[in-house]
Formats: sequence, C-alpha cells, structure tokens
Amino acid sequence: MNTTTCESGRRTLTDTLIEAASVAVSHAPSVLNTQPWRWRVHTDRLELFADRSRQLTATDPDGRLLTLSCGAALHHARVALAARGWACRVHRTTDVSRPDLLAVMTGFDRIAVTPRARHEEYVLGVRHTDRRPVSDERLAPAVVRAIAGAAGDRARLHVLTGEQVFDLSAASSRAAAVQVRDSLACAELRYWTSRTMGEGTGLPDAVLPERPPQTTVPGRGFGHAGTLPIGRGHDRAATYALLYGDDDDPGGWLAAGEALSSIWLTATSLNVSVLPISDVVAVAGTRERLRRMLTAFDHPYLALRLGIAEPEPGAARRTPRLPAAQLIDTTPADRAQYT
Repeated sequence: MNTTTCESGRRTLTDTLIEAASVAVSHAPSVLNTQPWRWRVHTDRLELFADRSRQLTATDPDGRLLTLSCGAALHHARVALAARGWACRVHRTTDVSRPDLLAVMTGFDRIAVTPRARHEEYVLGVRHTDRRPVSDERLAPAVVRAIAGAAGDRARLHVLTGEQVFDLSAASSRAAAVQVRDSLACAELRYWTSRTMGEGTGLPDAVLPERPPQTTVPGRGFGHAGTLPIGRGHDRAATYALLYGDDDDPGGWLAAGEALSSIWLTATSLNVSVLPISDVVAVAGTRERLRRMLTAFDHPYLALRLGIAEPEPGAARRTPRLPAAQLIDTTPADRAQYT
C-alpha cells in the first residue's frame, strides 16, 4: 500500500482523495439536487457524511432519499479513484455515536487504469436527469438486461410488467395527492425549486418541464411551470423498473444509491435516459403498494423510468452545484502535514 505519492511522485494520495471527492460533489445525483453530503479528507482515508441541513425533513423524514443520494456520491468517488489508478476498501458504518458518518474509504492500493475506468469517469460528466418524455423507440431486451445487471448484489432491479406499470401510475397519482395536501411538503418543494442558479442547489426552471407531460406514469409535480420544452411524447415506449433490496435501513439505502449510480452510468453509456421517481417511495402508503410488486421480504428504494431520450431541440439542462470547497473538509490532511 502506498499512502504517500502517486504515479508522478509529485501528487500525493491526499491530492487524489480530494480529486475523487470533488468529482463526486460535482456530478453525483441527489433528490431535488439537495447535495446532502460532506466529505472529510485525511492522509490515509476519505470519509463520507450525511449533511442533515440539506435533508428534506417534511418529504424525507427518515433520510432514506438523503442516504440514497449519498450512496450515489460514494460510487462516483470510487469511479474517480479507479480512473486515477487506485482501489480501496469501503467500510459502511453503523456507529450510533456518529450517525452522520456513512462510509469510510481506506486501504488504498495502486491498480492499473483500464479503458473502462476512464470511460466510466467520462460518463460521470455526461450523465444528467432528463425530465422530458422519452421517444417512441423501445429498449432492446439486451440493453435492459445490461442495465439491470449493473445494480450488483445488495440492490437489484425489477422490470415492471404492463399491469405493474399501471399500478405504478396509480401509486404515483396517489403519492402526489397525499403530498399536495401536506403544507410542509409543498413549502419544502417550493424552496428547492425556487433557488437561482448562482446559489448552487435546487432545481432551476431550466430543468423543469414547461407543462405537465401527458404520460402513463405521472411525473413529479413541481407546483409551477419550468422552461424546459418537452415536445409531444407520452412515454408509451418507456420501460419502468423498481430498484429494491433486502434491507429497509440506512445500510440498504446507501447500497441502493451505489447501485443507482452504477445503473445510471451503464444506461448513459448505452444512450439510455434514466429518470428516478422518488415521490412514490417517499409516501409510506404508496411505498407499501410498490412492495406488493416484489417478493415478501423485498423493499423498494426507488422507481425508475428508462428510455431513449428525445433528440434536440429541448435538450435537458444541467443543475447547479455547490462549490467543492464548501463540501470537502481537508483540515485533517492539512494538519497532518505539520505534525
């Protein structure tokens, strides 16, 4: 193990850990673009924390979507490390004395940089959320299998049947009806969709549809129209799936976020658009309805829409990001240089 210098002899492992964390905060997806994570860089480890100040306390009181978002950031950081020639061990923590500490990356070893690793990091910068209806081109079964296979072992992807898609549609409508009657949830949604681009978080009008699309499974209602042109699509050719696993706890939610990141990168490589549908799992009653589509001991983490994105014009815009320096604490590593 080498914790001092990287390939050039000039860049330290600490520098590489800062780069990996920076890639994660710059590109990882999160619910309503809340970016609810913090990173702490040491000379020999990288720690991931949940930032409760950006939790959706009304919509996501248990922190399942927050933790899932952090899992996506964790996977992004691992991809960035692999692209720089480093492997590591990940300790997913359950320390009750430090409940916000979600994972520690340690035990770093040099590995060969493969073309796949470089391509995956490139895809990190290409991946984005596209809320427009997808085209009328159906996904090939082999493409769906490849995307499902990227989920891994701790979280899995269940592709919905036609009848289950109608059940998902009904559950999504029900979840929207529940949330629109919750004044705190509505206020929270307004807050995270009324921020300006310069503030670095939330969803600006440029990424929100100009009008509600007429789709089989209704998308999230944002309470106001955006400026994103959506065309005349209806998602008739979309594939819907549930991301699920064995554990309905923070460990399971974190693993689901890692799986989501892996699925999304694979889908993007195959020119497939991915749209997470989170409100249907945020409401307890509709989450239980989704659970009935699975086996008795499975828990749904997220619903997903997969499809071929409509071509230009009206391409999806990117969300703003907080400055990396605001989310990455390098104080422990800086202090270690002088001890």
